[in-house]
Amino acid sequence: MCGISGFFNPYMNFFKDEAYWRHTIRKMNTAIRHRGPDDSGGFLTENCGLGHVRLSIIDLEGGHQPMTKMYGSSKYLYKQNENVKVCHYSRSRTVAIVYNGEIYNMNELRNELICESEARKNMPGDVSEPVFFDTNSDTEVILNGYILHGIDYVNKLNGIFAFAIYDSLNGLYICRDRVGVKPLFYTEIGNDIIFSSEIKGLFAHPLAKPVIDINSLRSVFGLGPAKKQGSGVFKNVREVLPGHYLHVTFDGVDDVAYWQLVSHSHEDSLEETIEKTAYLVKDAVEMQMLADIPICTFLSGGIDSSLVSAICAKKLANDGKKLTTYSFDFKDNNIYFKSNDFQPSEDRPYVDIMKEHIKSDHIYLECPYEQLYDYLFDTVKARDLPCMTDVESSLLYFCGLVADNHKVVLTGECADEIFGGYPWFHKKDLLEAGTFPWSTDLSPRTMLLKDEVKNELDIPAYIRQIYDQSIAATPRLIGEKGEEAMRREISYLNLTWFMTTLLDRMDRTSMYNGLEARVPFADHRIVEYLWNVPWEMKYHNNTVKGLLREATNRLGVLPDSVLNRRKSPYPKTYHPGYEALLGQQFKELLSSPNEPIHELIDKQKALQFISSEKDYGKPWYGQLMAGPQLIAYMLQVNYWMKMWS
Repeated sequence: MCGISGFFNPYMNFFKDEAYWRHTIRKMNTAIRHRGPDDSGGFLTENCGLGHVRLSIIDLEGGHQPMTKMYGSSKYLYKQNENVKVCHYSRSRTVAIVYNGEIYNMNELRNELICESEARKNMPGDVSEPVFFDTNSDTEVILNGYILHGIDYVNKLNGIFAFAIYDSLNGLYICRDRVGVKPLFYTEIGNDIIFSSEIKGLFAHPLAKPVIDINSLRSVFGLGPAKKQGSGVFKNVREVLPGHYLHVTFDGVDDVAYWQLVSHSHEDSLEETIEKTAYLVKDAVEMQMLADIPICTFLSGGIDSSLVSAICAKKLANDGKKLTTYSFDFKDNNIYFKSNDFQPSEDRPYVDIMKEHIKSDHIYLECPYEQLYDYLFDTVKARDLPCMTDVESSLLYFCGLVADNHKVVLTGECADEIFGGYPWFHKKDLLEAGTFPWSTDLSPRTMLLKDEVKNELDIPAYIRQIYDQSIAATPRLIGEKGEEAMRREISYLNLTWFMTTLLDRMDRTSMYNGLEARVPFADHRIVEYLWNVPWEMKYHNNTVKGLLREATNRLGVLPDSVLNRRKSPYPKTYHPGYEALLGQQFKELLSSPNEPIHELIDKQKALQFISSEKDYGKPWYGQLMAGPQLIAYMLQVNYWMKMWS
């Protein structure tokens, strides 16, 4: 896994000030160096600059980027010379790539490309460009696939990726994977397009400046820690949409959707659906074990991470190897844990069961609340935005510890969004809420704002507009009505909003530490198939994620106690010291007159909120962000505004 960045202007000649623009590439690389601490490189031509930082996972010796190839643009001559075929061509076409991700079917694609290129050499009159492999990297698979087939080759890739391809004949392509696991931001300034894996990479370019406007604040206070797909929150900062690529030429920027969900009737029987689901999940996990270095998994004791870990452990055991697993918790949570509807049980007992069941080398990690607080601000640096407060800061802390020993981890993320694991899939009041079901109550979001700011932002109207746009974009099934139609809408919101937020969290917290996190449940084949499976099958036996549980049962890899465990989300701390520390720090911030958040929040309202009792069972975002997290979020907003001046 890596980080990419670059810039393109078809009307520029960057060679006129070559040293300056090579320095710019290095600055952009430095801004995202945490994503790839093992190597870095740059490429510059008249109208394009590309930067890359590398975390070495596949082909440790041969995967340096940017990767560049030069080819003739028209005709090739092959002739026999002592039984050796010699290729003659003019070197008039340059193709270069920077790429972040993993292509899990790379070996299959590589063999196909070799066979195809060899076959074309023997076809009379064929003028297509031959391809050669100098490395064993998936980067070269994408590059050679593009050379033979053009940008449509992206449809053959199974993986998580963001890449940019510069073609001296066809301009610049920047492309993102189907589900949006890997990030890719960009901004357009005049004829310049600037892109990067992270927002901070954009601002390392001399033309891009961090500016917020009223819609930025509406996003931060109305939607945060989520953000609208395609938005970078900062003014004029956007992200390439999942399943899209941008084609940049003299004619401008063309935004192309190469993949999208298609709604159709589900024809498979329940038995066929269970069997296919079991196959797809097992195949996705095993494909994503691809690496030239040891892998590990996160193990919470829930069905999702336990299933991923069990499949990995079984496959490694067949090769005489042992899986390393990690679990997360907070110091003294066994003392202060409070069971509620959202978080009914602690993870530790189920982790203990699973580590024995799969015979893994298990490592328990704990985070003290003092470090949880300190990491609140590192997460803002990692995300470039206010984020999921201690939910995110703890994961950032844990990923740093995991990265001390491993570079690749498989996780159970995304199963709830795809299989319908959240309360809003099956609770009628949330299903019919008419707004984002993970954030039905907007009052906590605006309760601390000054009245004039609250009126100016008009967050309820903003949310209604964004929600209506999202619902309207849902791929419909003709004739589908009632609850099934509403569940399709909820599913679409989960895939394009809630899951995106969690994928952003997973990417930034892992890559900030040079750790590659893979998400087998986000395999596009699983997403496509489950999209059209009716709710009665997903809710098999009137059980949350009943289909996944039955498919897991067929695989025979989990004990019943874990298979039937009630959903319990990512852990959070209930330590009273953490809430007290947040309140103390917020009071200090409120007493300092130069803090930028004073322009937005009412001091008296904030002081009153600090002294009030916090309800952990009524979150204002998702299932984990309640009263204490609102204080933490305000601290992050203030830090964010200071960080970007």
